[in-house]
Amino acid sequence: MESIVRIENVCKDYGENRVVRSLSMDIRKGEFLTMLGPSGCGKTTTLRMIAGFEQPTSGKIYIEDTEIHGKKPYQREVNTVFQNYALFPHMTIFDNVAFGLSIRKTPKEEIRKRVLEMLELVQLTGYENRKPDQLSGGQKQRVAIARALINRPKVLLLDEPLGALDLKLRKQMQFELKRLQKRLGITFVYVTHDQEEALTMSDRIAVLSKGILEQLDCPKNIYDHPASRFVADFIGESNLFYGTVQAKRGNEVVVMLETGTVTALSDDVRMGEIVDISVRPENLLMSPEPTPGFYCPGIIKEYVFVGNVQKVIIMLPSGKEVRVNQSAKIPELAVGTNVFLYWEKEDAVVISSPDNPIFHAVDNPVYSE
Repeated sequence: MESIVRIENVCKDYGENRVVRSLSMDIRKGEFLTMLGPSGCGKTTTLRMIAGFEQPTSGKIYIEDTEIHGKKPYQREVNTVFQNYALFPHMTIFDNVAFGLSIRKTPKEEIRKRVLEMLELVQLTGYENRKPDQLSGGQKQRVAIARALINRPKVLLLDEPLGALDLKLRKQMQFELKRLQKRLGITFVYVTHDQEEALTMSDRIAVLSKGILEQLDCPKNIYDHPASRFVADFIGESNLFYGTVQAKRGNEVVVMLETGTVTALSDDVRMGEIVDISVRPENLLMSPEPTPGFYCPGIIKEYVFVGNVQKVIIMLPSGKEVRVNQSAKIPELAVGTNVFLYWEKEDAVVISSPDNPIFHAVDNPVYSE
């Protein structure tokens, strides 16, 4: 698919602090791409570099094969929607939406036609004579989106635009934004730290951590096949086990844990390699007896009920806790019962994790005198 934004080996430094590290990424024409990560991961800085509010320390950014370094924000065919809306309080909704066209000295009849089209698009027909303080938070956000879209940008950048809304309105706006993006066919680049929001809205998700792109993929692959320990731990709930590859039979690998052995599938690991295994709580199973290929004992510590799901907290002999999600209709075993954990081999993801500090304990010993 044709790319509309191309980021090539971009770094961004603030003094001695490097917040974006050798970032390379293609953003496709007409897609809804979300940059997801915790605070300080570099996602907003990357968005601001695309918008022109920040300049890369090194590397290049292209929009439709044209390098945009040095171009002012208004010279780039992008518009930005901010979390705080940035509406002019003294102007009507009509004038707020029309502002960009007015600056460009667009004919009045053309302005009126396009403003009314935008207000209809964001479901605010009839609100043109109101002031921003007469609108709800969700309505203000839609005005900000209409104002950004009226100039017909090739890319719309959205910096945590739903962060100030309450949960119910936020969820409603997620679907409205996705509907709007599909209808217009404009590329949306969206920044958030909310995993559920990213999974709900995106065609693809770019997961960032400490300025590094950890994984760029569709939501299903991000969830089902995390490429790193960070992605597995950050996206949704995951149980992480680490151990050493003890045996290989084709693509089947036996991993020795601290407290036993488990089996999973992987083509990419070597004998003796230290790996993480990620298993989602809905894929982790338990039984009163060991299952062939698995020996992973634990004790039921407690139950937590969440609607029709009960979360079973299992404590391993090491003291580590893992979670099993199962139907609330399944009869409970008593707290304190000994169980053995296992999973369907295809439901576990084996991750090579040389970035895990524990794996360098021998490589980088600390001696005390």
